[in-house]
Amino acid sequence: MSAGAPSMKYLIEARVEVNGVVDKNDVVGAVFGQTEGLFSSEFDLRELQKSGKIGRIEITVSVQDKKTYGKIMVPTALDKYSTALIAAMIESVERVGPYNAVVKIEKIHDLRAERRKKISERARAILYEWEKSKIPEEDELLKVLEESLLRAKMIELGPERAPAGPDAEKSDELIIVEGRADVVNLLRHGYANVIAVEGVKIPEYVKNLANRKRRVIAFLDGDRGGDMILYQLH
Repeated sequence: MSAGAPSMKYLIEARVEVNGVVDKNDVVGAVFGQTEGLFSSEFDLRELQKSGKIGRIEITVSVQDKKTYGKIMVPTALDKYSTALIAAMIESVERVGPYNAVVKIEKIHDLRAERRKKISERARAILYEWEKSKIPEEDELLKVLEESLLRAKMIELGPERAPAGPDAEKSDELIIVEGRADVVNLLRHGYANVIAVEGVKIPEYVKNLANRKRRVIAFLDGDRGGDMILYQLH
C-alpha cells in the first residue's frame, strides 16, 4: 500500500472449495479475472488495489481428497455498500482453473469497530488501575481515617475473642450484632455497648454477658441466620 493510502475499514472473509487440485495463484487469478468488467472501472479490483482502496488479497489453500479448500481475505477502505458489492463479486467466482468452484462469504469484519472495542476495553483497564492507585479525595480520606480510629476503639472479649465496643461489659444494656462491620457501624453512631457473635452460634461468653444485663437488644439481619441467633437468645 502506498504512503498516504486510506486505512482499511473492513475485512472480507470468504471460503473457497474447488473440485480439483489448484494453488493459491490460481485462486487469485480467478478472483481478478472473473470479476473484471462486471461493473464500472471504479470497482475493478486491480485499480482498487493500485489506489489503496483494497489491500493485498491473502489466500491460503489446502488439498484433501483431490479437492482444494481455502480462505480468501480481502481488506477494504471502501464504504460498507461498496464493500458488500466487492464481496458479492468475489462470491460470483464459479471456476478456478479448469475446475468448478464455490466461493462463500463467511463474514465481513468491521475493523474499526473491533479496534474501538479493544481501545474501550484497554481504557477501562487503565481507568481501573488509575482508580486503584490514585490518592483518595479529602472526604474519602477522612472516612478511611475515621474507620481506622473506630477499629482501634474495638476490643475483643471472651475466649472466642468476640469483637465489641469498649462499653460492652460495663453498660447495663447490651446490643448484639452479627459481625465485626456491624460493631464498627454502631461505634460510628456513638453506640459503644455492642458485641458481635460472628456466626449463627452464639459464643458462651456472649450468652453469659447478656444474662447479666438489664436489657439486651438484638440488631440482626432478617434472614435465617438472624432468626437462629434470635432463637438462641430466647
